[in-house]
Amino acid sequence: MLGRFRGSRSQAAPPPGDRRSAGPSTAARTRRHAGHRRRTLPGPGTLAAQVFLLQVVVILLLVAAATSALVLQARHDAETNARQRSLATAQTLAHAPGTAAALRSSDPTPLLQAATVRAKDGADLDFVAVLNTAGTRVADSAPDRVGTRARDVGRALAGETFTDLHRGEPTEAVRAVVPVTDRNGRVVGVVQAGIRVGTLGHLLDRQVPMMVGGATLALALATGGTALVSRRLRRQTHGLDPAEMTRMYEHHDAVLHAVREGVLIVGADGRLLLANDEARRLLDLPPDADRRHVTELDLGPRLTRLLVAGEIASDQVCPAKDRLLAVNTRRTAPYRGAPGLVASFRDTTELQRLSGRAEVARGRLTLLYEAGVRIGTSLDVRHTAEELAEVAVPRLADVVTVELLEAVLEGEEPTGAVHRMRRTAVRGALPDTPLQPVGEQIRFVVADTPMAAALRRGKAVLVPDLHRAEDWRAHDPEGARRVLRSGIHSLITVPLRARGVVLGMVSFWRGGGTPRFEEEDVAVAEELGARAAVAIDNARRYAREHEMAVTLQRSLLPQDLPEQDALEVAWRYLPAQSGVGGDWFDVIPLPGFRVALVVGDVVGHGLHAAVTMGRLRTAVLNFSSLDLPPEELLGHLDEMVGRMDVLGGGDVEGSLVTGATCLYAIYDPVSGCCTVARAGHVAPVVVDPEGQVALPDLPLSPPLGVGGQPFEASELTLQEGSRLVLFTDGLVEDRRRDIDEGLRMLADAVAGSDRTPEETCRALMETLLPGRPSDDVALLVARTRLLAADHVASWDVPFDAAAVSRVRAEVNRRLEQWQLQDSLFAAELILSELLTNAIRYGAPPVRVRLLLGRTLVCEVSDGSNTSPRPRQATTTDEGGRGLFLVSQFAERWGTRYAAHDKVIWAELNPGGVTEPDPTALLDQLAW
Repeated sequence: MLGRFRGSRSQAAPPPGDRRSAGPSTAARTRRHAGHRRRTLPGPGTLAAQVFLLQVVVILLLVAAATSALVLQARHDAETNARQRSLATAQTLAHAPGTAAALRSSDPTPLLQAATVRAKDGADLDFVAVLNTAGTRVADSAPDRVGTRARDVGRALAGETFTDLHRGEPTEAVRAVVPVTDRNGRVVGVVQAGIRVGTLGHLLDRQVPMMVGGATLALALATGGTALVSRRLRRQTHGLDPAEMTRMYEHHDAVLHAVREGVLIVGADGRLLLANDEARRLLDLPPDADRRHVTELDLGPRLTRLLVAGEIASDQVCPAKDRLLAVNTRRTAPYRGAPGLVASFRDTTELQRLSGRAEVARGRLTLLYEAGVRIGTSLDVRHTAEELAEVAVPRLADVVTVELLEAVLEGEEPTGAVHRMRRTAVRGALPDTPLQPVGEQIRFVVADTPMAAALRRGKAVLVPDLHRAEDWRAHDPEGARRVLRSGIHSLITVPLRARGVVLGMVSFWRGGGTPRFEEEDVAVAEELGARAAVAIDNARRYAREHEMAVTLQRSLLPQDLPEQDALEVAWRYLPAQSGVGGDWFDVIPLPGFRVALVVGDVVGHGLHAAVTMGRLRTAVLNFSSLDLPPEELLGHLDEMVGRMDVLGGGDVEGSLVTGATCLYAIYDPVSGCCTVARAGHVAPVVVDPEGQVALPDLPLSPPLGVGGQPFEASELTLQEGSRLVLFTDGLVEDRRRDIDEGLRMLADAVAGSDRTPEETCRALMETLLPGRPSDDVALLVARTRLLAADHVASWDVPFDAAAVSRVRAEVNRRLEQWQLQDSLFAAELILSELLTNAIRYGAPPVRVRLLLGRTLVCEVSDGSNTSPRPRQATTTDEGGRGLFLVSQFAERWGTRYAAHDKVIWAELNPGGVTEPDPTALLDQLAW
């Protein structure tokens, strides 16, 4: 009945009056589809397949259960049989005449061994054994086990007969254990007999193939019968039932006509076979379109050509009357249907319009994103204005002009006068732009111009058509005519405002074939102006702070080097690209024609680094006036930095001085010795007179402010004409290279003889710093000189006051040789006072040294560490006026300490000493 019902259903006509022309063809395709399914194997969802699978599963379960039951039953029977046979054999041997008597004999093994073996062979068991009351085997079917002990026979020794599944020596087996009793019922031994489990397994193995064969045969017969039944059922139902066929037809028809996508089926001859409702609406098909050729349907040349050619297309846009349709075509032949073509259509007219708007919006968003990335890359006002113009051309405008206030260009705060600006940037995609060039002053004095209106309102002004607008021509009619002749026709002008203050003006111009500006472009222009204004204001503020820091830095650095005879010095200071930092240098003359060279670095940039540098440089100048050794001076400087950090606290960001380094060197032109100590600073480079470069290995101490470790100094002996190169790490270290590579480049640059310090500085700048450095650079190059040997005189003085006159006479003769007769009186007075004090209050050895250079230096050293100090003598005091006289006749005087002695020195002008007024001098001495 199912077959007859399906046949009648397939031949039924659609209801009268149904306007869907696809009904008959759809029913025919459904019948062909059903026939196609009848020729294939049933899927797992068909009724026949489900019945077949269910029956197979049931049969498998039944066969498996039966086989398992048979195997278990066979195993149980085999084990029961083994228990019975073992028990019977054990009882027979235990109750046999003579077994109990043999066990009571002194040597039961010869009496029982043969009987044990016969019992095992006769009952076809695996083992039989006779045990004494100690559990020791006295006879066993395996002779090698005689004398061994058996396990788990305690129950039998107690008089109990039992069988069990023994798991132990000699093997896993089913055994029976029977006690042997005498006439009095006492247990005199035990007999055990059994069959190994492996033997039972062999028995089962012989039975299992028969069981499996039977189960397989039963399974094959049952499966074959089930397959025959399922085939018959599949042939009757064709894999479907009537309800499914009806549902399939209704769903197919509903989807085809309700979907919002047009569908056409064209036959191999080019005639229309099917068109759903959406296709009829989109293509405006006539009611009699079925079976007509597609060339007769007025579909448009492009769509008609696509359907006739039978080409495969994906989302190809074709015009159809007043619509734009996205067409997809596929052939029907590969899908076992009749040769033909299936085409689907989607209306993309509105989508195309929205896509164009979205593309414009996406372009504007991309422009704003690029503006955020490209505007403000450098902290330079003019460069930021140029970046604004570069971003906007040609994405937003054909020509862009930027004007800024003079105060903004100079880094100052903008004033209220905004009607005069300086053109800062011009960028144009049009040739021969007739606008004022960069650098000219632009005045916005006419109130009706768009620029003046934008400044007055504080927001952008749009002039969509410059040809029709008249107000913008009032200020410069001739210039306006040139602009119009160049093709410029539309304008948006935007004031550049930041923090509520006008900084300048940006104007966007369009010309040529570019469409004029619209209202949507105004928002983009204002956003560009707002972002650029913030960047320009940041650059302006940075320029002001940078200028302040540079001014402060240069005011704190040495303006000129002091005059001295020991070194020929040249220097360079170059601030970092991002701002000044804390690098500094100094050249400090010391007594005895010695010179101190200082190079330091404070980590960081800006005003704080510059102020910290000034404090450290002032401290070094003050400490050097005490004429301290380099290591002691760095120790005092380190202690001062620690106090600065403690007093400054850590609450204010950047208030600490951590990261400050310093190198302090003292060069003595008499001995050519240079004493160097460094606190975290890079070591100097030494170039000998022949041009050989050396990097001395000097002890390195922690940076200033770390504390906890003493500083260590090292001495370098320098030949005359050697160059000492002191520098900060910014010279040799950079993002592009490490410090080792920088030191190698520095050594190559300073190598060679006959170079002055100035030439050395120039070579280093050109080689290592071709552009602006990323860090501050301080460079100091000093070429050494030695004091002539005939300008140095020294005497060892006996520790006796009588020797003062003799030394004074020798000093006078040496001064006469130096032609310093004018200084004889002052030098004699100073030497007498200093030498007398050394002998009276000091300790041996006493030594006198004269140095002649730019000045005359008289030095007296002794072995004590007590320092004389001037005091104000009263009228009744007999002493206390010597140092007063020294201070009056000497240009300068002072005391310095060495490792084992002290030196009191006085410096005189070799051109003659200006003697003080005798009257005033006597009055002061008498006070």
